[in-house]
Amino acid sequence: MGKRTPAASIAEPVSRYSGKFLVRVPRSLHAHLAREAAQEGVSLNQWAASKLAS
Repeated sequence: MGKRTPAASIAEPVSRYSGKFLVRVPRSLHAHLAREAAQEGVSLNQWAASKLAS
């Protein structure tokens, strides 16, 4: 099992975050996700943000 991340002791302001982060995935997964986004009629970025928020 994975290690647990300790809880933050002090809440950091949202303004500290850019809203961007990089996730590396295999090319085959990238292609699969891009196809799903296209089928939904949205950008890959919009599709991924929606999935992460749910």
